[in-house]
Amino acid sequence: MNVKLRVLTAGVLFFTGQVVFAQKDTTGSKKDKEQKIDEIVVLGYSKTSTKAKSSASSVTIGSETLENRPNISVLNSIQGTAPGIVANSASGSPGSGKFNIIIRGLSSLNGSTDPLYVIDGIITSGSQFRNLNPNDIDTFSILKDAQATAIYGNRAANGVVVITTKGGKFNSKLRISYDALTSFSVLPKTDYNMSSGQQLLQVQKNAAAGKGATMTQSQIDNFTTNTDWRNLFSRVGMSQQHTLSVSAGGENISNFVSLGYVDSEGNIRGTDFKRFTLRNNLNGKSSDGRLTFGAIVGLGFSKRNQLDDETNTAINANTVQNPLFGTVLSAPYLAAPTFSNGLGLFNQIGTASGNGNGAYILYDNINGGIRNQFTETSLTANVSANYKLTSDLSIGNRTGVDYKNYQRQFARAANGYLSLVVAAGQIQSDGKPAKYGGFEQFNTVNDLTINNTTNITYNHSFGDHTITAAAYLDYIKVNWQSYTQQQNGLDPLVWEFGAGTGYVPFNPATPNIYRPSASALKVTAGTLAYFGTLDYDYQGKYGVSGVIRRDGSYRFPKDNRWETFWSVAGRWNVDQESFMEGSGFNLLKLRASIGTTGNQNLFAAANNTNILTLGPVTYLDVNGTNTGYQSLPGYTLANLGNNTLKWEQVKQLDLGVDFNYKGIVEGTFDYYHKRTSRLFNFVPVTYVTGQGTLRGNNGVMDNKGVEGSLRVHVLRKGNTRLSVFANMGYNSNKIISMEANDLTDDAVDAVGGPANQWQLYPYLGVNPSNGEQLFLDKNGNVTQTPTAGDRRLTGKSPMPKYTGGFGFNFQHDGFFVDALFSYQKGGYIYDNLYSWVMNPSYAASGLNVSADLLNAWNPNNTNATVPGLSAVNATLSGQSDRFLFKSDFVRLKNVSVGYTFSKKILGNLPINSIKVFAQAENIYTFTGWKGFDVEPITTYSLNVYPNPKTYSLGVNVDF
Repeated sequence: MNVKLRVLTAGVLFFTGQVVFAQKDTTGSKKDKEQKIDEIVVLGYSKTSTKAKSSASSVTIGSETLENRPNISVLNSIQGTAPGIVANSASGSPGSGKFNIIIRGLSSLNGSTDPLYVIDGIITSGSQFRNLNPNDIDTFSILKDAQATAIYGNRAANGVVVITTKGGKFNSKLRISYDALTSFSVLPKTDYNMSSGQQLLQVQKNAAAGKGATMTQSQIDNFTTNTDWRNLFSRVGMSQQHTLSVSAGGENISNFVSLGYVDSEGNIRGTDFKRFTLRNNLNGKSSDGRLTFGAIVGLGFSKRNQLDDETNTAINANTVQNPLFGTVLSAPYLAAPTFSNGLGLFNQIGTASGNGNGAYILYDNINGGIRNQFTETSLTANVSANYKLTSDLSIGNRTGVDYKNYQRQFARAANGYLSLVVAAGQIQSDGKPAKYGGFEQFNTVNDLTINNTTNITYNHSFGDHTITAAAYLDYIKVNWQSYTQQQNGLDPLVWEFGAGTGYVPFNPATPNIYRPSASALKVTAGTLAYFGTLDYDYQGKYGVSGVIRRDGSYRFPKDNRWETFWSVAGRWNVDQESFMEGSGFNLLKLRASIGTTGNQNLFAAANNTNILTLGPVTYLDVNGTNTGYQSLPGYTLANLGNNTLKWEQVKQLDLGVDFNYKGIVEGTFDYYHKRTSRLFNFVPVTYVTGQGTLRGNNGVMDNKGVEGSLRVHVLRKGNTRLSVFANMGYNSNKIISMEANDLTDDAVDAVGGPANQWQLYPYLGVNPSNGEQLFLDKNGNVTQTPTAGDRRLTGKSPMPKYTGGFGFNFQHDGFFVDALFSYQKGGYIYDNLYSWVMNPSYAASGLNVSADLLNAWNPNNTNATVPGLSAVNATLSGQSDRFLFKSDFVRLKNVSVGYTFSKKILGNLPINSIKVFAQAENIYTFTGWKGFDVEPITTYSLNVYPNPKTYSLGVNVDF
């Protein structure tokens, strides 16, 4: 890496709790107040409105919040900035697609819960945006109620995110900006009180199992090896990002060009991310103003080295294949590794992966034993034009493509330990183990989405009345292809990752050892919709809006293929009434809406998967191949069809108020009731077909909540300004009805409770007489031997009920300080990793455990809170609430301190301004959670790549 590129960056972050608030002159003059009220609100299909005249519930986050943050994905930067939005990263691996955004609660039990993403008017197949430069974004708008989302009908059941990128301005001078940021990140620590080498040996001796049990007390007391595996598996990650942009505009043409580069090291060794982006946004108009047009092109290329667990869920709990366990479970009494590759380790331990040797295997995995490289090449492009046929009537079209090429190269290296162990277990025809191990796999995905929207719009004002009516035709076509090839058997003398060399030829004499494989999959999908919108305004006091949309999807049988969605909304601008004269309210608006949206996405999409390609023939009976009797090829029923399958439907009521009092206090509050009917669920059927269920519509679920945001401008005196803000969302999720409750698991969907509700029996503590665990059975009796039938519904789920953020912005002359806190409350997550380190059997097998086990019950310590190391019922805590913990937290999400050098200070330098700043991200978290990271909303805590603490320095230069 070129150290010269590690330039410091600067910038100022202005966090808002509701909409984009101007950060320029805020002296409180009437003109400034009016500008704030007339702010542009970005809605669907390139529609916009003013804050005063919008009847929708939406939030627009401005570029000031998104720029100059050390986050590869823009989604990481919106946590805590908007009410009613649960935004959390489930992985701190740079460039990871494991991110969740939930708008106003879960709207589906089994279908997709991701919002619809729209970039510059084009619906995108993406949901992670690793190839989108956050510095290129102008606004990030979240559409929440039916009035805002019904215009997107078939894919808007989970809300809509509309991203608008930056553009040039007409009649503007040439402007060149350079932004750079250098960051350092560290892995957070657990609060499990993990043992030192000596302490682990003592736990083993006390438990009479493991290496410590074979040592004398004197040997343990004088034992000195204490390897810091955290430093071996993790590192301080260094990152840099650079953006160069140029914009200019003439009378009829404006243009914006941006070039970006990111290089980010992950905190787990062996993980990293690099990205190049290029964007060109062109806008133009005719001399008479009747024709407006635009052309947008965004290119991105990224390459990341990632852990196998990123896409391989089969190793989530595997302590010899998942390096995420290395920093916690590696035994500190083991000496630091001395081998250079897996062959050296194999010669050292053979196939003995137990007795703590898993730590060495994990270390080999991240040092070349496992290679997993993912590249993404993306192109987003669209052209648009709008022509005014008359002063009131116009027609327009926007056509765009969203193309992504994913390539994943994965290998168990030729000299990787896991490869050598597998080879040792493969017997050739001569009775000897296979000479070569390892395999290399290539997977290529081509994903092309074409979106075409045509509209005709009528806008007319007469007297105090304004009417806007529009009709749209929207067509989406998806072509998706996937190709996979795998070569088994790699020769270490000539094999090189990704080069296609060192492949061992297939030998029919040993058909199960070096046999290559290949597969392919192709899906063509699409949707079609036509819809109309109507907006009416009277004197700026009263407004009515409506949408009706007819959607068609290929996913459903012919009779159910089309569905109608709609919304109606009204507003009353109370501040415009004569009786409000002198009240001080610059804005006081009441609004209400009701409407429906739909969900056609029957499945939740995995990373890098176009949601429209999943389940294309769910309503049909589908046969699949099967190897049956005497290993002969045959067929089996892969999918039991349902010709009554219908859309999920979401109906939502919203009541809201927006206000601005004297330009000092401004905010918004909403109440909503969102009901999902015809839930995608499994419907019980007879086993005559060999399957007991089929996918159908079964159940009703409600989300009810309140949300609000408030900003107070505390101080506006001269060049000194201080404002504070806060936002909060509360959501109650409840399953209203289902055909049958499936209560066979620890986390269930049951009528009367929230989705994914915990079903466990209560843990009461330790029996002081024998050290056994105590539980409560279904009859309320204390027992040491509970059964699965003793579990009871708890009313607790992983989803938090309260979410939000708060903070402040301070500015004095050129100096500024900004801070943002985010929080969540009301969720419960089962901490598997904590249960592992509190299990004596893990110590016996050579894995590290908590030093709290040194205080376990014994005859001389009968008041202990930790069960005895030899407790007979030690394994029964898995279905109890012993390790179920609140996921509540308050996090200092971002703090930024800096100074802006104005043109007045810079004098005759050819620079308009320079901003320098230092900032910290995820710097401190107030929580009772003991694990690495409380942010990911997940049922179980295993397999979490923690979000790091990040410290940054930077500079923004405007020429």
